Amino acid sequence: MQNEQGVGFINASSGEPDAHVRQVVNQAHDELLQLLRQRADLMRRIGTLKQTILGLANLFGTKALSEELVELVGEGRDRKRQVGFTNACRRVLIEAQQPMSARDVCERIEETLPLLLTRHREPLASVTTVLNRLAGYGEAEAVMVNGRRAWQWVAEKTA
Repeated sequence: MQNEQGVGFINASSGEPDAHVRQVVNQAHDELLQLLRQRADLMRRIGTLKQTILGLANLFGTKALSEELVELVGEGRDRKRQVGFTNACRRVLIEAQQPMSARDVCERIEETLPLLLTRHREPLASVTTVLNRLAGYGEAEAVMVNGRRAWQWVAEKTA
């Protein structure tokens, strides 16, 4: 098959894409992998900065933070405003001092944003799915604690 310019896309005899099509697909694949790694690195860095800022706010109070910064880390957020489920799970892990089970994360969300869980038929299953997704993004990692799976935020490695 050929496009309007007469350039082939598929080898008629084998049904395989031409070499240049494979090359473009491979380049796109490589770029996608690179961007996904960059996203994971950025999310780790953002999480590390939020942990640092929240720690400072706990020590010195939110008065040490500008209004904009308070909003960026979510401290000043109106609790009635809808918060995303993934972001709620993310925030629980960022604020946690140790690895948390899916049940722990679910309970923490129930304490802070109870209406968020009402939209989920199986909140624990939803939390587990999100935690696994965050691990897939490279933002969190699953660890074993007392023989059970738990998750922790992946902070940047310090030199």
